[in-house]
Order: sequence, then structure tokens, then C-alpha cells
Amino acid sequence: MSPTELHPVRTPADEEETEARSRPLQRLWRLVEGRRALDLSVLLIGGSTFLLTALGLVMVLSSSSVEAIGTGGGSYGLFLRQTMWAVAGLAALLLFSRLPIGWIKALAWPAFGLAVVLLSLVAFTPLGVTVGGNTNWLGIGGFRMQPSEAAKLALALWAAAVLERKHRLVTQVRHALVPVLPGGLLLIGLVMAGSDLGTAIILALVLAAVLFVAGTHRGVFIAFSAVTVVGAIALTLLAPHRMVRVQAWLGDCSDASDPCFQPDHGMYALASGGWWGAGLGQSRQKWSYIPEAENDFIFTILGEELGLVGTLGVLLAYLALAVGMYRVAAGTTSPFIRLATWGIMAWLVGQAFVNIAMVSGVIPVVGVPLPFISYGGSALTLSLTAVGIVLAFARHERRRAEEPDARPDADDRDTDPLPVIPAPASQES
Repeated sequence: MSPTELHPVRTPADEEETEARSRPLQRLWRLVEGRRALDLSVLLIGGSTFLLTALGLVMVLSSSSVEAIGTGGGSYGLFLRQTMWAVAGLAALLLFSRLPIGWIKALAWPAFGLAVVLLSLVAFTPLGVTVGGNTNWLGIGGFRMQPSEAAKLALALWAAAVLERKHRLVTQVRHALVPVLPGGLLLIGLVMAGSDLGTAIILALVLAAVLFVAGTHRGVFIAFSAVTVVGAIALTLLAPHRMVRVQAWLGDCSDASDPCFQPDHGMYALASGGWWGAGLGQSRQKWSYIPEAENDFIFTILGEELGLVGTLGVLLAYLALAVGMYRVAAGTTSPFIRLATWGIMAWLVGQAFVNIAMVSGVIPVVGVPLPFISYGGSALTLSLTAVGIVLAFARHERRRAEEPDARPDADDRDTDPLPVIPAPASQES
């Protein structure tokens, strides 16, 4: 065998062909991990948010139109109201996505203070409105809102701003505890004053995520998690209306009027959807079998009408949202951006999976809505606002990536690492 056969000579044409074949892979690699990587994060976050919001409007119309026929607003009443809140939320998303990081950081403390004031008004004044056994609405005239939704965003931003200032000391117990843990427990306590355990669990999830990502001492994190679990169990055991839900989850049902009625019919809806669903608008369980189907149990109507394929599509949308936010948090050098993004992701994605686990029977009914999809103006508007803030973070990091040699912004100077002081050389004898 000749040397040429062992080592064939590559011609310029062969090299050009090899380069042409590798170009698509190089473009894909540059998209995923190159300087344009943040474009993928923005696409995942924005695309999944738009898809979930649009699907939510459709499902609110489908799930509420039957029972709303006899109301003053007619079959389209709740849908039109949710559409107005969606437009307001998208406007807030666009506004906050253009704000400088310094402005967002400056809003952290005022947002936290406002959340405390509003939650106090709900818990301790006649302005608090009780719905479904929980006093979590603030009613002023004909206007109603849920301050607990604003508290979730406020906690994520405030805890991130505080821990950024102490990020080099957060491994010390006292710096991890004060003031983030007392402040978070204050919000949780005010929410629990209105008996809203579901929202309190989501706030605890946000607080735990921020403390964990900040590098809190493992003992502090484990102790906080243990106290949270024990507290949730105790609050459940001490409240008869919560114990009834747990008994319903365990299958202790006596008649059709007990709390098993709603979760059981939710399971019927999911089971009857099959692979492809009964068709949009064709749900049978929304005909007064599932009370207020447009709220916490809207995922069951979605599963009945769009089938397993539709539910898996929703899960993939939330997964895309989580991946996009994770990429923003993992690609930044700013502790504030990283912690705030993780807090918002724990809120939106964590609450989504708590709701889906609830309606599918994995956990007892805790009463939390499905972000972007369930009916609720306060929840939708503030969720879209939170997404706008994460998009502002992505825009900020994109600008920094395009100008690697630029001087640090005023917003980032306090987050630059301390200079490394070399250790003195050892003296040799």
C-alpha cells in the first residue's frame, strides 16, 4: 500500500467542503454559548411568557363562559377583564425591561415597605376582603387587588439587594439571618394572618431559594427549611378547614358535597382528556362540576380540552422559562441580578409546579393559581412585571458582553470582587 493511500492528500476543495459542513454547527454553537447566547435566553423567556399568557386568555374564556352566562358581564365578562389586565401587564413588562439596573435596585426597599403596608391593611383593617376562607384581598371601593402577589416580587428584589451588600459575609450566620430572614418571616406572617397558607409556602420558597443561592451556611438553610415544614404541618393540623383538605387528599370522602368534589372532578377532567383532548371549548367538567374552574383548577380544564399533548406543552413552556432565567442568572457577575433572577424563577416556576401537583393529586389542595394562565388580574400583571425585570437583567448583561473593555457601570461597582492579596512568600532557611 502506497503512502498516498495510507495518508490521502487533502485538496483545497476537500477543505472547503469540510468547512461548509461545519458552518451550521458553528452557528448553532455561537447561538447557544457564544456572545449571542443571551439572545437565546431572551427568546426562551419572552416566547414562553407570550405563549402561556395567550393560552391563559383562551382558557379563561373557555372555562368561565358557561357559568358567567347569567352574570352582568355575560360569557365574555371575565375574559375581557383578564385581557385588560394582560395588556396592562405587557405594558409593565415593556417598561421594566428598559429600566437601568440601578433603578430596579433602588425600588427594592420601597417595594418591600409597600408590601408590608398593604399586607397589614389586608390583615388588620376592614379593607381586607375574605374570599374562599382566605383574607388575602384588599378592597377599596369597587377595586380589588391581592397584595400578596406584590409581596412575592418585593421579597425577591429586596432579599437580593440586601444579600448583595453582604455577599462576602453571608456565610456567617448572623449576616445571613439579619435582616433577610426576619423580613421574609414578617411577610409570611402577615400573609398567614389572612389564613393564606398557599401564598405563604410560595414566599417561603422564594426566600429559601435566594438564601441558598447566596451561599448561606448550610446549617442556617437546613434549619429554615425544617422550621418551614414543621410550621406548615402545625398550621394544617390546627386549622379544621385545612385538615379537611388533607383528608380529602387521602381519600376520606363521605358524600358529594365534601371537599373531595372539586379535586375528584379535576381528576375526571384530566383523565377524560386522553391524548388529544375533547376539543377547545368542549369540556364537560366546567359545567359547574369544578367550582370556579377558571382559577386554581384551570389546568384540569386545559387537560380535558387539549389532552396530554396540551398539558405537556404547558410543562415545556414553563421549562423553557426556567432555562431562560437560569441562563441569565448563571451568566452574570452581579450578585443582585443572580439572586433576584433566582427568586423570581422560584416564584413563577415553583408556583406553577405546586399548582400542577395540587390539581393532579400529588399534594393536597393549597390554593395557589397557575402563573400566566389562571384568572386573576393582580397575579397576571405582577408576573409579567417580574418577567420584564428579568429581561432588563438580560439586556444589561448583553450590553456588558458587547463592551467587555468598558469601565464598570455605577450599578455594578459595589459588586466587583475585592482585589486578591497574595500571601507572603515563605522564608527558606
